[in-house]
Amino acid sequence: MEIQSGLRERKKKRTRLTILETAKRLFLERGFDNVSVAEIAREAEVSEATVFNYFPTKEDLVYHGLETFETELLAAISQRPIGDSVLDAFGHFVIEPRGLLAAEDQASQATLLSITRMIATSPTLLARQRQILASYTESVAALLQEETGSSPQAIEPWIVASTLVGFHGTLVDYVQRRLLEGTSDLSNLANDLRREGEKALQLLRGGLSNYAVKE
Repeated sequence: MEIQSGLRERKKKRTRLTILETAKRLFLERGFDNVSVAEIAREAEVSEATVFNYFPTKEDLVYHGLETFETELLAAISQRPIGDSVLDAFGHFVIEPRGLLAAEDQASQATLLSITRMIATSPTLLARQRQILASYTESVAALLQEETGSSPQAIEPWIVASTLVGFHGTLVDYVQRRLLEGTSDLSNLANDLRREGEKALQLLRGGLSNYAVKE
């Protein structure tokens, strides 16, 4: 039974990977909005139902890794050392380059640029990106509400969560904008991301009372 179970799991992983690789190739060749799930299924030699069994929506074929990101983000907050603020835990997590941005080879650079262009030209993917950030806000607010013992009516956890996730979203926009403007050195971009992120963290640590005071 254990052998059969192991074989089934390996088959599932291979099927999932085949679907992802097929979708990625078609999306990058023709654009996200110009490829149907039926075409992906046909190319991957599976049924449409199988695709949806692994990926509930077409957009999940692009954003499939973000559930893991959210889990790791919440863990970074909840497991931060005694004495560390939620701002420091959140900030240090999101300014650390990961995935393709952390790679330095030309293939990763080309892939990241292609994916960025695909997202930037797809209203559907841009809308899903906003939904994902909204979901992060809800998750972080719920965690802070539980951690601080705030009442369900308290707005402080939501204000903090909105600020933190807005900070993250701005970093995502920064990377995407730089790539679309022609930045080709991922190592320099990663360093710039850390530097700009640290500057923003310093601003948030000090509060906004002294920022852009009108003279």
